[in-house]
Amino acid sequence: MNTYLSRRYERSAAAKHAMPLPDGPHADLARAEHALRQLTVSGNAALAYFEKHLPRLARTLTLVPPPKASSRILELGCYMQITPFLERLCGYSEVRGAHYGPVGVSETKTARAGGELFEVTVDLFDAERDRYPYEGGTFETVLACEVIEHLLYDPMHLLLECRRVLEEGGRLILTTPNIGSLTSVAHALHGYGSPQIYSLYSRPQPGAPPDIPHVREYTAFELGDAVRAAGFEVESLFTEPIAGYEMNEPMRNFLEENGYNTSMRGEQTYCVAVKRGTLPINRYPRFLYVE
Repeated sequence: MNTYLSRRYERSAAAKHAMPLPDGPHADLARAEHALRQLTVSGNAALAYFEKHLPRLARTLTLVPPPKASSRILELGCYMQITPFLERLCGYSEVRGAHYGPVGVSETKTARAGGELFEVTVDLFDAERDRYPYEGGTFETVLACEVIEHLLYDPMHLLLECRRVLEEGGRLILTTPNIGSLTSVAHALHGYGSPQIYSLYSRPQPGAPPDIPHVREYTAFELGDAVRAAGFEVESLFTEPIAGYEMNEPMRNFLEENGYNTSMRGEQTYCVAVKRGTLPINRYPRFLYVE
């Protein structure tokens, strides 16, 4: 009985932490999807990925706040999918990209959207080891979308470097799969598959650098705790379902009937956090690191 009551308390407490989308004049979802469909995508594999992830890409664009200060924005893990629209749709005058590679090297990448050519400088570095090649307070907004789950070594380094290069009051936007989702619960209970939303390795290709898979997926609550540990104020933290996993929706009834938390159970997590210089930093939170 004590265990059951404890679960009921946890469910009630967790439900209070489910946060709505942030208020403000952000791009709406339909407008973002329409803009993204103007992107020229080459190759069957790339097109299939784009179509599958279009809802996530559109939702991410709706979370990008309009520029109010420097109008500079950085996209970590820049794949040139939402990148052109940070300028065209969101209104930023200076867009910068970043990707894994030897620190100190930069590349020029291009994309076409609506027949127009978009060009961006992409800086190479290791997001969890290197000091990012930008002065403190350079950017008004930083995006780290589908990046943190791939980190092998030190996720707090990424969050703290994002904080450093952001202006005071600037926003960090994170997206990542949710290992606390209904799908993950179903996988764990059935026992046949990994609870991770994506647990596959890429086939090794001779001479090609290794493609790092999902090393650690986070619950939405863990993601919020990590962001707070890095000195951010969480403005919005929520999850949404991913199409194709609807068969796991009955898990919600199972959780409810047995007194478990039912909030934050979508397969995709979104977090918008604000840099606050007065907030404390916990460099190695205990839920992420051992001595």
